[in-house]
This record gives sequence, structure tokens and C-alpha cells, in this order.
Amino acid sequence: MTSVADQRRGRIYVALAAVAWSTAGLLQRELTASVGTQVAGRAVFAVAGLFTYVAIAERGHVIRAFRAIGRGGIVVAVLMAISSGSFIVALNYASVANVLFMLALGPVLAAALGTLAGEPVSGRTWLAIGIALGGLALMVGGPGRPGALGASLAFVCALSFAGALVITRHLRELSMAPATCLSQVIVLVVATPFAHPSQLDGKDVALLAGLGIGQIGAGLILVTIGARLIPAAEVALITLLEIVLGPLWVWIARGEKPSAATLAGGAIVLGAVIFQAVSSPRLEPITPPP
Repeated sequence: MTSVADQRRGRIYVALAAVAWSTAGLLQRELTASVGTQVAGRAVFAVAGLFTYVAIAERGHVIRAFRAIGRGGIVVAVLMAISSGSFIVALNYASVANVLFMLALGPVLAAALGTLAGEPVSGRTWLAIGIALGGLALMVGGPGRPGALGASLAFVCALSFAGALVITRHLRELSMAPATCLSQVIVLVVATPFAHPSQLDGKDVALLAGLGIGQIGAGLILVTIGARLIPAAEVALITLLEIVLGPLWVWIARGEKPSAATLAGGAIVLGAVIFQAVSSPRLEPITPPP
């Protein structure tokens, strides 16, 4: 059984992952390299950071750790890589608002997939998801009319991320940290042909290190740990904090004040997450590890 303390700990881990991910906009704004170079450079540092974490956590038994994830872990790695890549490409074919709105479907998709996998979603969680969707619609001005390609890529991003969460939850007796490392290896392999390292200066390298190790690397580790402790739908709901916090960091660091609608919508999303977190948690069965 997962205890109340474990569930609270899972929520904290996922919230910290959202905080890490929310710094992307602030850091990437300072980069001058091309998109391909940014993606590949960030992946290089993410792989280095994640591999180091796996080596330390597994006390040097790296090969054993990667073998232990099995086919399920490989599927998680592929899904996370698809989610990362499709998000970046979607931004080139649809507005940021449209992409963010499609990503907000993540909790709905995670809830549906989780139900199919045998983990029913409570009415409380469905209500919180509905409130969060309304708040995000207010933030970005509604879904609008995105192009078919951009909308499809954003949907693939949300679906693949939701699928990775559900599998991680289903295989919660295993550490998925090696899978997150593999996901960034895949991203690196795909992005390398489009990268131009000569474009990078010292500042860009430092920013990419922050993005790879802190923003992506730490975020992926935290979310996979949290996903083992709380339902996938709740994980996806809490990660919406990334969308709320992103404009806040830019406001604090660069003085770019968000609109009233963005602030109001963000407050609603935050309220939905808090509502879910403070509601009476229930004990949920968990398969004991072998």
C-alpha cells in the first residue's frame, strides 16, 4: 500500500519537476544558436547529468541498472524522446498558445490511459483537471484554430508523455532513471545532424548546461520518482504548474509583466493543483517488488 506520506512525497517531487521545467523559457531566450544546435547541446548535458545520477544511485552498477528497465523502460525512453522532439517541432507550426492548450490535454489522456491500465481516476481528480483546463484556456486565450500539423504534433507530445507516465506508474517497482537517460540519447542522435557546434560561445554552453542538467535532467528524474508514488493523471495535472511558472520567472528576471488573463488563468490552474493536493488522499494498492 502507498502511504499518505508517500503520496505527499510524490506530489512534491512532481511539483519540483514542474519548477525545473518552467525555467526553459527564461534560459532559452538567452541562446543565440539554431534550434537544432540548442536541442542537441541540451541533450548532451542531459545525458551526462542523467548518466552520472544513475551511476551514483546504482553505486556504479550502471549496466545492471539499464538492463533492469526491460522492454517497458525502453518504451518509456522512446515515448519521452517523442514527447520532447514533437514539442519543439510543434512550436514551429503552431502558436505557443495553441501548443500549450493541447499539452493541457495531458492529464485527460493520462487519466484515460490509466483507467484502461486498471487505475480508476477519482471524481476529485476529474474535477481538478476540468478546473485546470479552464484556467489554461483563460491563460492562452483558448485553443484557436491551429494548423493540422502543429495540432497533431502537440497532441502527439501530450499523448506520448501521458503514456510514459502510465507505464512508469505500472512499473513502479523499477527505477526509470536509466530510461530518461536513454530518451535524451535518442533526442541527441536525432538532433545531431541539424546541430552546428561552431555557433556556440561560452555563454551558450553555460546556458545549455543549465538546461540539460537542471531543466531537463533534474526534471525528468523528479517526475519519474514522483510517478511511482501517485496516479499518472495526478502527475500530469501537477506538471501543468510548468505553464504557470514559466511567465512568472520571465516577469521576475526580465520585467516582462504577463497579462491580467495570464495571471488569472494561472491562479486558477494553481488552485486546481492545490485542490487536488489537499483533498483527502486514499491508500492505493501497490504491487510489492520481487
